Amino acid sequence: MASAPQQPTLTVEQTRVVLSEVIQAFSVPENAARMEEARESACNDMGKMLQLVLPVATQIQQEVIKAYGFNNEGEGVLKFARLVKMYETQDPEIAAMSAKLKSLLLPPLSTPPIGGAIPAS
Repeated sequence: MASAPQQPTLTVEQTRVVLSEVIQAFSVPENAARMEEARESACNDMGKMLQLVLPVATQIQQEVIKAYGFNNEGEGVLKFARLVKMYETQDPEIAAMSAKLKSLLLPPLSTPPIGGAIPAS
């Protein structure tokens, strides 16, 4: 019977390093171009963002975290995200880096104009 693959465990310090490397990976010109192309194709439509931007972002993260024992599937990114979330409350540096990563992944929220967004009935 095959045993389940062991989930990587990282210390707070190791998580900081990996998170920093993930953020840096989004700055690599090739990755930045891939993200920009996906964002332009999505046109700030949240459904299209999930279909087009999220897979590219997941691939970029996978390329970094696989070196630290996370599997090269979407599941590895989810496990890493849960690990980061766990450490966010314990470490302000991880919390700040996590917020920066989220800002790289999510589009800026546009607010509807005041007084004209919802038609009066």
